[in-house]
Amino acid sequence: MAIPTPMDDAGRKLVSEAVRKAEANTAGEIVTIMSEQSDSYADVALAWAAAIALLALCVLATFTGFYLNLWDRLFGNWVQEWTPREVMGIAALVATLKFLGTWLILQWRPFRLWLVPGPIKHARVRARAVTCFKVGAERRTQGRTGILIYLSLAERRAEIVADSSIASQVPAEVWGDALAALLVQIKAGHMAEGLAQAVEKVGVVLAEHFPRADDDQNEIPDRLIEV
Repeated sequence: MAIPTPMDDAGRKLVSEAVRKAEANTAGEIVTIMSEQSDSYADVALAWAAAIALLALCVLATFTGFYLNLWDRLFGNWVQEWTPREVMGIAALVATLKFLGTWLILQWRPFRLWLVPGPIKHARVRARAVTCFKVGAERRTQGRTGILIYLSLAERRAEIVADSSIASQVPAEVWGDALAALLVQIKAGHMAEGLAQAVEKVGVVLAEHFPRADDDQNEIPDRLIEV
């Protein structure tokens, strides 16, 4: 699974313009953040390496005679009498090699991401989105009307996180159309267009619940933030 390439200047301009247009009709402040990847998933790689090592030990314990005979044939030990200590040593060697081999293979990011279960990806992306929201939008607006559209490229997942005033009036499922529009475009390789469409749909909802006042000021920059 190819990871989308970073956005170019034209794409950034398209997203910023979409935010500006959306905020022209609402008191809400839309923040867009794009991240290359939300987590390293190093713990998942360790879990897989440990599982493979444990599986190797289970196979060795089940077919001990076969593997010891194979070892003897490979190294010419035709009359080898295996002691418990030697068997344990072989088991430790096999487990270590399996663990290190799996860990090294999982340093290739696309394969590691492929092995990460979907619920874990979703939880990590959501957690990163909430963290970014707390830094970039939460309590930065006078009426607590900030909202974040967060896109994680490697995981191909997006999240929308709203400040308290918005969350109290707009159910989370309302943002489903915006997320769907974004992800459809991302799958087609159109990041900027996807973000712009999501911003437009979010802006429509915000304009309905939080119309723009005459004295409204732009409290958060409209530019796309890349982390």
